[in-house]
Amino acid sequence: MIRVAAPAKINLYLHVVGRRADGYHLLDSLVVFADLHDEVAAAPADDLTLAIAGPFAAALADEPDNLVLRAARALAAAHRIRPTARLTLTKAIPVAAGLGGSSADAAAALRALSELWSVAIPEGLAISLGADVPACLAGQPLFLSGIGETVAPAPVPPGIFLVLVNPGVQVPTAEIFRRRQGAFSSPARFERMPGDALALAALLGERRNDLTEAAIECAPIVADALRLVAATKGCLLARMSGSGATVFGICASKAEAAEAGETIARVRPAWWSWSGAIGAPEGPLLTPSKD
Repeated sequence: MIRVAAPAKINLYLHVVGRRADGYHLLDSLVVFADLHDEVAAAPADDLTLAIAGPFAAALADEPDNLVLRAARALAAAHRIRPTARLTLTKAIPVAAGLGGSSADAAAALRALSELWSVAIPEGLAISLGADVPACLAGQPLFLSGIGETVAPAPVPPGIFLVLVNPGVQVPTAEIFRRRQGAFSSPARFERMPGDALALAALLGERRNDLTEAAIECAPIVADALRLVAATKGCLLARMSGSGATVFGICASKAEAAEAGETIARVRPAWWSWSGAIGAPEGPLLTPSKD
């Protein structure tokens, strides 16, 4: 069996810089991946099946065609082979939360099946599955542009820790982009990465997430989450990730992030929260491993 981690994607900033004629929005964003992940496992089989487990499995129970299966069929079609595998998706990332979970799952499925079937992942296949899939397939800190298909490596300093909070609402990405109003922003990519969490938070503070107002309009509880995280001891910056509704706080130490998570869990026990690192060396390997 081959297991591949599918880490949560965090948009440290997200500017909407334009819109294509086909309606897709053009973005400028700094993306990192947290030490929080789903997992896709693939084993040989006579046909293609998918089982879903984990704490957020129920949220996908009624989904007619999971993106993992679509990724499997697309990879098989690209190589003109029959898609056969026993797939298991373990969901630890909240669904429709602005953390790129489904895209990460699709990317992990491509990597697992590429190994299982001994085939390459064709160029352009990832973007055909979704705008976030190319970034998730790379699985490293990136600046992204276009609709998400153009990615460039972005170094992020060590010692950056996060607390993630989701108030328990799902926010549809398409609806958030539809509600976004106002002028487009300018790209805000920077050449030199700050050396520590405090300096990074200050630089990110000059940027924003252009989808925040639309997400709050759709789900006002997002504003409550932002205020709660911002007020937490040790939080250097509070911001929404992606199209929401998950909010993150940047902390300078693992202990501060853990304390922030514990505080939020006490204040809002019904909300989901997590604390951990960006790109932690002790985190899950992003390469397939055979059991």
